[in-house]
Amino acid sequence: MLYLFDIDGTLVDTGGAGMAALNEATVEFFGSEGPPLDLAGATDLGIVREICDHFQVEATRERIDAYLAVYQKRLDWNLVHGGFPGRVIDGAPLLLEELAQRGNSTLGLLTGNTAGGAASKVRHFGLDAYFKFGAYGCDHHDRNQLGPIAQQRAAAHAGRSFSADQTWIIGDTPKDIACAKAIGARCLAVATGRFSTTELEAFGADKVVASLDQALGWI
Repeated sequence: MLYLFDIDGTLVDTGGAGMAALNEATVEFFGSEGPPLDLAGATDLGIVREICDHFQVEATRERIDAYLAVYQKRLDWNLVHGGFPGRVIDGAPLLLEELAQRGNSTLGLLTGNTAGGAASKVRHFGLDAYFKFGAYGCDHHDRNQLGPIAQQRAAAHAGRSFSADQTWIIGDTPKDIACAKAIGARCLAVATGRFSTTELEAFGADKVVASLDQALGWI
């Protein structure tokens, strides 16, 4: 089985370090504050495009890469020195360890974070050993396009392909559920972010739990 994990709100809570890094990068790069941002299930590439629209400049690849380099610098500083009350979300380590111990499980990331941002976050919170590949918010601005990318990278990593019914996407937002549906995969939704179990059930997740440890032995 293939298990693809979201990061923010699912595995970790950075305590605001990520949002602060985006705001700081926007001020440093564009010279003033940008628009209000809704990060729940968003991709970093989509966020930068939104910020560029706000400042009425073209979201060229060069401009996006330059902005994200500033963001990465601010994120790394915030995680280590910023004093943000970040934490690993309760239940996540238990499920990750159980899945990692199974001989037939392959674990990866499917996240709106850039590859660099994802690496910084899982490393900072001590979860990097579980994840050797992923699909990221720098691969495509549309989260629904990340599933096939993750499956391709999983096949390259594991030396075998994974069908839709062998794939679980684990996240805390309706956009994670939609991402799973886009490739016909199954979705485990966890109510450790902004959305309640009732709200996540309404969006059609295959399984909804209050914390990831409640999925032990189920997926």
